[in-house]
Amino acid sequence: MRAISGLAVAIIDHPAYTITIRKAGNVMSEPQLSIRSSKARDLAHALSRQTGQPINRLVEVALERYEQELREKSSQTPADALWALMAEGRRTVAAGTTSAHDDFYDENGLPI
Repeated sequence: MRAISGLAVAIIDHPAYTITIRKAGNVMSEPQLSIRSSKARDLAHALSRQTGQPINRLVEVALERYEQELREKSSQTPADALWALMAEGRRTVAAGTTSAHDDFYDENGLPI
């Protein structure tokens, strides 16, 4: 802990760091986000090394993109959502597959 212009400042150096400033008994903390996931930590560090961006910026960008995606989804009508769901399901169907059931009916259209 050290004094800076009459303020007592505690700085903890950690990947998920906290900076606490104490002044006349009041405590003010910087905004923080703590994620207890080794997978998230490893991915964040790998992306930070790969892109050169600080982890906090990577998290901000990822959350902004996710928020935008949710906003776009919420602006869809139910029919839009249904069309998107059908298109997603169609991607797993082999090319040339149809929904015709001709093999269940005879030449007169009657069930076999």
